[in-house]
Amino acid sequence: MKKGIFLIMLFLVTTIYAQNFQGKATYKTFRKVDFKMDVRKGAPKSDMQKKIQEQLRKQFQQTYTLNFSKSESTYTQNKKLSAPQTSSGGFKMVIAGSGGGTDVLYKNIATKQYINKTEISGKRFLIKDKLEDFGWEMSGETKNIGNYTCYKATKSREEERISFSMTDGKKEEKKEKTSIITTAWYTTQILVSNGPEGFWGLPGLILEIQDGKLTIVCSEIILNPSDKIQIKEPSKGKKVTQKKFDEIMGKHSKEMIERFKSKRKNKDGNSFSIQIQG
Repeated sequence: MKKGIFLIMLFLVTTIYAQNFQGKATYKTFRKVDFKMDVRKGAPKSDMQKKIQEQLRKQFQQTYTLNFSKSESTYTQNKKLSAPQTSSGGFKMVIAGSGGGTDVLYKNIATKQYINKTEISGKRFLIKDKLEDFGWEMSGETKNIGNYTCYKATKSREEERISFSMTDGKKEEKKEKTSIITTAWYTTQILVSNGPEGFWGLPGLILEIQDGKLTIVCSEIILNPSDKIQIKEPSKGKKVTQKKFDEIMGKHSKEMIERFKSKRKNKDGNSFSIQIQG
């Protein structure tokens, strides 16, 4: 009888703990961006390329916070700058698709759905779609990240990459298919099938992601913080699917390049080409 009562109490405590379980993880991101600039006669100084390369490097070094429970999470950028742009010597580059620190990615692991609130040129969108089934390949390889033992999982995909170049106001677009390897390191010491950005689906919290040229590393974890975490679905914005939003993004990017092309036509004697990949 005593054993039965003990098991019932243990079940109740475990259930209550699972219902109230919350955590906060801080992630830092790094992305390698290939930037090439061919400066010709009458163009800006040659050190412009180094300045823009450094500004791009800083732009892609960001810090994010993942607030999570057993089944839900929000992923937000800890933004310092007021606008996602780089500039040097009168040249300005806007990183399209960034909400300037106002983006919110909500994931519901139980329903396998996500809602991403983001902005393009002041227009707010709510991208509502299904979470990707990554089909992770598990590995017995381990490594330590902080105080946590992590296990390796990988997946591969074929991706069409598009690079743009601008030479003397003429836009060139190059498409090529490449194989991308995604490596995730997760810990079973935190039994939450979640992670940074849209990554999820492993038997533990993902602490590190290497996705092509993107690296995301967890720098801090707080479990069951004293201040209760509020995890809410974003609700304001034009509702679209991921496919529709990708079409909008593609059109927006082309419009930006055309505007830049028009400005270059009005310049006298300045001739240079720019190519960005990543």
